[in-house]
Amino acid sequence: MAKKKADAREHVWLQCSETGDLNYRTSVRTKGGMPERLKDGLRKYSPRLRRHTLHTIKRK
Repeated sequence: MAKKKADAREHVWLQCSETGDLNYRTSVRTKGGMPERLKDGLRKYSPRLRRHTLHTIKRK
């Protein structure tokens, strides 16, 4: 049963829009489309710049 739940998710990287670094890895739901807040990007902390920047989805 747990295997079906895992199949409905996909791992993606969050890439900093300013430096291009892949700072975070998260899983998103593939069934039912991408959530709107992830399409626009998330404001996450960038260790290189030492401040919060916009991070967008990057699929490897």
